[in-house]
Amino acid sequence: MFARTKLSAFPCLRLRRAVSLWQFRVLAPHCKEVLVAPHCQPVRKRALQFVLAIGIVSLFADMTYEGARGIAGQFLQTLGATATVVGFVAGFGELAGYGLRSVFGYLADKTHRYWVFIFVGYIINLLAVPALALAGNWPLAAALLIAERTGKAIRRPPVHAMLSHAGSQIGAGWAFGLHEALDQIGATLGPLITALILYLHGGYPKAFAALLISALLSLATLVIARIFYPRPHELEAREPAGLQAKGFSKSYWLYAVAGMCIAAGFADFSLVAYHFQKADVVPQSLIPVFYSAAMVTGAITPLFFGKLFDKQSRDREEASRGASQGGLFIVLVAFLLSALFAPFVFLGGFGLALAGMILWGLGMGAQDSLLRALLSGVIPSDKRSTAFGVFDTVFGIAWFAGSAAMGLLYDRSIPALVIFSVALQLTALPFFVLARRSEPRP
Repeated sequence: MFARTKLSAFPCLRLRRAVSLWQFRVLAPHCKEVLVAPHCQPVRKRALQFVLAIGIVSLFADMTYEGARGIAGQFLQTLGATATVVGFVAGFGELAGYGLRSVFGYLADKTHRYWVFIFVGYIINLLAVPALALAGNWPLAAALLIAERTGKAIRRPPVHAMLSHAGSQIGAGWAFGLHEALDQIGATLGPLITALILYLHGGYPKAFAALLISALLSLATLVIARIFYPRPHELEAREPAGLQAKGFSKSYWLYAVAGMCIAAGFADFSLVAYHFQKADVVPQSLIPVFYSAAMVTGAITPLFFGKLFDKQSRDREEASRGASQGGLFIVLVAFLLSALFAPFVFLGGFGLALAGMILWGLGMGAQDSLLRALLSGVIPSDKRSTAFGVFDTVFGIAWFAGSAAMGLLYDRSIPALVIFSVALQLTALPFFVLARRSEPRP
């Protein structure tokens, strides 16, 4: 009774209650859209926190398996493996790691058990590394190395799909750029840790065993991310009607062709390091330093390019779709610069080789940030895991074929290798433009 008297005495309070009731009745059916509205600061904050959480998971994960990959070849040799075996294990592991992503990406979308695939993938991916400390023969070590690559194939597509949902709130360029930066920090620290252990005469088993710490930290952070962000798909902003078609769009396949051109023309560091040592361009002791310089560049540039990708878009919706001319301009500049690494690395002296490695690192950072940002704008949200998996598969096959071709060209003509590398990467640029023009309009 007192409440009624108070409301009748103050008409403004009655008006506020009427407005509140109207908001509840009218907006409740659309509460999901209200909760994930792009301008909603709490949702954007949660999206950023989710990207940071997954980025920290990746930081510790990369610290683990990149630390192992830096010494895996030498370790297999100490167990009696031949050069042929080492090459086969590395090549087959990468082929499996890329080739299976389309399968597991499709299964994740089909079952909607994204977190299950992520946890299974990370457990296999990470725990296979410290298990190498117990490997007493090369066949067992080879199986564990291939298992590590397979684990990455299982978890990578759903992880990228979840990041794309967060990217619809904070900008796809920034989401993938921030994640890639944290990823590269781990990739830089891992080899340094194992190198320090070997320098202190710890031996290969102790180096692998030490990586159990970063593996457990990664899994613990993943558990925390699952607890606090159980449904990342709810971060997705409402997508344009043009993306609600079956299958993948023409722009998606054009982006895939562009990615294949970049992958086929991008020389693997193993070939670069081989050239540095054979041509005596860089002292053997400084080759890891050159690689570290590339990794640092790969950690910094995604942040820079990701922000520009989003900032130069006409509005935040187009930034999340990668559909603006500004976003396209940044992509073209990034891959134009990275395409120039080959002449610096393979034809230059010490100083030019260092500059070439910086461009090489720039390209590595752009591949895992800008390409994903572009793709997330042309894929329906319920097919992202499949689409990222298919893209990674064709990208990996092209990388494998291009690496083999450049290896053959190196033995015959280094200038021919440089022309092959630059030409293929530059071929990707018009495909980016064509894909941009074929994107569906809002």
